[in-house]
Amino acid sequence: MNRPPFLKSRAACVASALLLLLVLCAAVPASAQEDRKLSMREAVALALQNSRDLALARLQYTVALNQTAVDRSAFRPNLYTGSGYAYTYGFPSLGGSPPAAFQLNYNQDIFDPVLKAQQQAAEEHAKSMKLEVDRTRDDVIVRAASAFLELAEVRHSLELLRAEQASAEKILQVTQERVQANQELSIEVTRSQLTAARIQERIVKLQGRDEALTQQIRNVTGIADSESIAVQPGDPGFDTDLQDAQLLELGMQSDREIQEAENDRLARQRILHGAKLGYFGTLSVIGQYSILSKANNYLEFYKTFERNNVAVGIQYTIPIFSAKTRAAITLAKSELSASELTLGNKRRQVRLDLLQKQRDVRELDATREVARLDLKLAQESLQLLQAKFDEGRANLRDIENARLDESEKWVAFLDADFARQRSQLVLLQATGQLAKVFQ
Repeated sequence: MNRPPFLKSRAACVASALLLLLVLCAAVPASAQEDRKLSMREAVALALQNSRDLALARLQYTVALNQTAVDRSAFRPNLYTGSGYAYTYGFPSLGGSPPAAFQLNYNQDIFDPVLKAQQQAAEEHAKSMKLEVDRTRDDVIVRAASAFLELAEVRHSLELLRAEQASAEKILQVTQERVQANQELSIEVTRSQLTAARIQERIVKLQGRDEALTQQIRNVTGIADSESIAVQPGDPGFDTDLQDAQLLELGMQSDREIQEAENDRLARQRILHGAKLGYFGTLSVIGQYSILSKANNYLEFYKTFERNNVAVGIQYTIPIFSAKTRAAITLAKSELSASELTLGNKRRQVRLDLLQKQRDVRELDATREVARLDLKLAQESLQLLQAKFDEGRANLRDIENARLDESEKWVAFLDADFARQRSQLVLLQATGQLAKVFQ
């Protein structure tokens, strides 16, 4: 059945509209998608989840634990079995024992102070590797949080600089008009152009820094390159109510380099103690069961032959003269002295670093307060000038200059605020409180 012409034309229009809609949907650029809104907590959590450095530190800690298990295995039951065959001529013995078709050996160290000291030293080393995991975790947190804070500061500064750029263009336009009206010297145009060029230069540099920080956050968080990142404010601050003396005490207690030095000193003490006990010998439990072989003319040498052999007992070895034990004691004493000296130096250095970090926070607090008041003064001056402009007592160039000054003060305040937050972050890391903030 043939359709009327107007129905055919309507169907063709609908088909064309649907085709155009599909083409437009396919042509929507990726940038039209919503930005990935990222908070500082989320950035830190993703960084901890994707950090290769942290994964490596954890793996090295696992290796250290496995090493202690290997050293500890000597003091646990060890059972061996095997069989073999060998041709002999003369006395039928191989390795000082009669030939056996099957043999089962048992061995367990009960008292071996040197080996025990090595095991305990390995355990202290494993504790140090656990501290390395914690330090790597804090480093990842600081890197992620610092990059997030700086990216937020850079993007805010870019917004302000673009506002400055608009004001500088208006000032340049007004200045050119006044020069054409012989109300200004031509040098004022050059001065206005220089101001605009400097603002453009800062914008270009901040845009480059924005790209670098964005890529850095992508690297540490694992966010795909196809996703745009929008930083979300509202994260917790890094202020603390603790006094300087309390912060110093916490820093000395939680410093991982001091803890590693203490672990090393304890390991050296255990090695020295084990070396001194080396004069008392070693004690082991041994056992052996074997099925002796009738081959190799064994019966010709022994009239009575017992096929099943069992031997169980203990073995105690006492050194009468051991130059190695004496040398080991001397070495352990020197290593312990060096470790104690290293620990003392580390404590003094950490104390100085903590005091410097506290001074940095106080100084940057003062710098931020100056920048805040400077910004407040610029804002109040702009308000007064705006009132004069509304009354006709100020011109447009005066208003734009005041806005330009306000934007400059804003950027200075943002820089001071970021520097203060960064120093607080470093102080929290030094005092062992960083993980609590991002729990």
